[in-house]
Amino acid sequence: MIAFLSLFLHVLISPFKTQARLEAEIVLLRHQLNVLRRRIPSRPKLGAPDRLLLVWLYRLFPSVLSAVTIVQPETIIRWHRMGFRLYWRWKSRSRGGRPKVPLEIRRLIREMSLANRWWGAPRIHGELLKLGIDVAQSTVAKYMAKSGRGRSQTWKTFLHNHTAGIAAMDFLVVPTIGFKLLFVLVILRHQRRRLISLTVTTNPTAEWIARQITEAFPWNEAPDYLIRDRDGAYGHAVIRRLAAMGIRDHPTAPRSPWQNGHAERLIGSIRRECLDHIVVLGEGHLRRILTAYAVYYNGIRTHLVVAKDSPNRRSVHRFGQVVTRPILGGLHHEYCRM
Repeated sequence: MIAFLSLFLHVLISPFKTQARLEAEIVLLRHQLNVLRRRIPSRPKLGAPDRLLLVWLYRLFPSVLSAVTIVQPETIIRWHRMGFRLYWRWKSRSRGGRPKVPLEIRRLIREMSLANRWWGAPRIHGELLKLGIDVAQSTVAKYMAKSGRGRSQTWKTFLHNHTAGIAAMDFLVVPTIGFKLLFVLVILRHQRRRLISLTVTTNPTAEWIARQITEAFPWNEAPDYLIRDRDGAYGHAVIRRLAAMGIRDHPTAPRSPWQNGHAERLIGSIRRECLDHIVVLGEGHLRRILTAYAVYYNGIRTHLVVAKDSPNRRSVHRFGQVVTRPILGGLHHEYCRM
């Protein structure tokens, strides 16, 4: 640095020297440089200030390339172009943009995707919204664990109007460990996809079904329409009970399960998310399993059709540490803040 300052001082006083004196100093300096090159034939090491000085002189006086001897003229030109690129890279640097996703949120997304194999990006995104973590769904898909799952299935609803007054019911058949068949009557309200009833029996008679309908729908909350299939268990007792409660009975066409799509999808969710992973020991065991799943389904599980909320309107928590609670032996998890 001292040598550089000394050179800069000589440059400042050079205009006050005579032309003959300057030429003599130049000849002397060149001769000394030639002597040094003969004694030290190796390539000299130039620091950043040396390169900056050479590039600066070349910028001001391009003809000085003819006086350069310690490096090739092409080297100085390359240094100049490199400095030009670095300068404009610095001028065009990013001064803003989208903030990075914090590491703890990325880890939480990965843990959710690993702990819940049947959850896709929309379900995980809904859970994060309930935790007060506002990230895009595409960000969730980006940081999910790659487990080789296909794209989550989508279902088109065929009933778009009057969902508040429509309910549906269907039967779910569950085998036990002793190969005994149990029948589960599933009753669902189309509004917010709320699960009304999951009742178990070994002999689904029409009188039993009529009694379950009465218990599921109080007189002041009865729907206007009830969709069902043409199962033989729905006898005259069921039809009379629906008429007495002011509910219009709408059986689907034969062999047309898609006409009761909401109930069919709910039964599929119960199988995929619960019963396919548990061996049912008996009727009491099945009731306990379905009770726990109904609480999870209505109060915790997020749904796309209700804007990624739960049927019972799950509140948003924004403060506190994120904790997890296993549900159904770890098949699903509840995420909340404490």
